[in-house]
Amino acid sequence: MDDENEKRQLDDWANSRKNRLPSFTEVLSRRTRPPVDLFMFYLFLQREGAEDILDFWLDVQQHENLCRAYFKDVRKSGRTIKEDWPHYWDYARRRGSIYGTVVGLGAEGGGTKRSTASTGELLTEADKRNLAAAGEEKGGRSTSPYRPATGGGMSEHTRVASASPNDAYDNPPRSSTPFSLSGRTPTLFNLRRASRAPTVIPRSAAITRLDLIASAERIFYRYLSPAGNTVNSQENHEIYLPPALRIHSFPLSSSQDPKSQTELALMAQIPDIFHAQKEYCFRAMEQDAFPRFLRSKAFGNLTPISALVRLVLGLIILWIALAVAFSLIFLDVKPKSKRFFLFIPFSLAVLFLVSHQYELDPILVFFGQSETTPFRTLSIREPYVKKLLMGRAIWVTVLVTAFVTALTLIFWAVPGHRL
Repeated sequence: MDDENEKRQLDDWANSRKNRLPSFTEVLSRRTRPPVDLFMFYLFLQREGAEDILDFWLDVQQHENLCRAYFKDVRKSGRTIKEDWPHYWDYARRRGSIYGTVVGLGAEGGGTKRSTASTGELLTEADKRNLAAAGEEKGGRSTSPYRPATGGGMSEHTRVASASPNDAYDNPPRSSTPFSLSGRTPTLFNLRRASRAPTVIPRSAAITRLDLIASAERIFYRYLSPAGNTVNSQENHEIYLPPALRIHSFPLSSSQDPKSQTELALMAQIPDIFHAQKEYCFRAMEQDAFPRFLRSKAFGNLTPISALVRLVLGLIILWIALAVAFSLIFLDVKPKSKRFFLFIPFSLAVLFLVSHQYELDPILVFFGQSETTPFRTLSIREPYVKKLLMGRAIWVTVLVTAFVTALTLIFWAVPGHRL
């Protein structure tokens, strides 16, 4: 029954996009179908060596879901957040928090809303549930959006741990965008990445504040700490962040409760600590990687390595076809009608070359298939994408037919002359 409801909901969402491409929020909330779903977007980033940005977004989304669950458990127990966690309550009233409605700040903290647009404000409740499910399916990774802030949502303690403008001169230079990471190279083949420790904390017991610290600690040492990515690490998972958003230290430990006033003040920032960075990654993916992803999957159905193989094969077969064609001419082979069989190698050669140029194989489109990884396909189920690809496939077929017809007639019309 649940599967039927889910399928009906997906059909309704797909029908609402009959004449448009999906938005980035719809992809992240798993409201789209192949080949423009979250799985295909992850594979696209993986080919570029930039999947850590999406992993970070998913992990922070999972961290925020964990914090939200903690606040809800507290309220269900009959206690208020002000009684249970006074330091966080004070921080949220002064600085604002993305959990305002969850912790009960709606009436009292009307003027404490953060100055930056929150991803949560862009999503419906159904989207948030889908994003949470997406985060859990990634083995505890999560997904979320952002716009860079210059400290409007940071306390004085966070600013101590974050980079100042002078850090650009004191620290080694880093890459300038999230998609030009210095320690990573794009992967043409879908190689399996080294396994990572899971970031999901099981709900076998009530969530504690130490669980929240442990979740934030994992995220910091996996994605934000240069030291954590160079010591005993085979791969670099550090993501690029602008200087104003970098966090250089994590003074809390999940092995012991904070005791000093400084530690308690820092702990109050744990629920919101990565939200600005998460929103920055969302905006970076939405403005940079996502348009290229749509161009790749909504207007083509081949992976780069598959298109490259078609280019090589097309050139080889074209060379063979031309060699045979000139042999028939200069040997003056009779009857002349035998030259019409040249359409076979010409068809293959031109098909492969045009497919490489358009990154689209019309035969796969006619069978309703799109490549995920080289030479592996899945069904095209997004209605508008299917319509776009079908139109381009027909155009590619017309081009191939025209080129093959022209080449075949030219070599048939040339008079034979035996050397």
